Amino acid sequence: QVQLVESGGGLVQAGGSLRLSCVVSGSIFIRIGGMGWYRQAPGKQRELVASISSGGITNYADSVKGRFTISRDNAKNTVYLQMISLKPEDTAVYYCNAERAKDYWGKGTLVTVSS
Repeated sequence: QVQLVESGGGLVQAGGSLRLSCVVSGSIFIRIGGMGWYRQAPGKQRELVASISSGGITNYADSVKGRFTISRDNAKNTVYLQMISLKPEDTAVYYCNAERAKDYWGKGTLVTVSS
């Protein structure tokens, strides 16, 4: 029904930047809907860090406001998460999720931020 493929993670030092990408495969109905980026650190619950609506309205968790930017390119069926000023506490596996297919998850991409 839907496939989500995240990429762009890696190892970066504190203060560095990364851009994550999520390619969404599925119906236009699913792809055009709201999207979110989540992250899950070891031993912790998965948390929503950023979302973007079908109309382009964005929301961010307080912990990432001013540092992360979510965007989308519907022509490429891709959602991005630009991350700057990364902190060690940002270390997690990052996942994207479609609001209209919320039970489906990709394998995620690991972001590791060293001190």
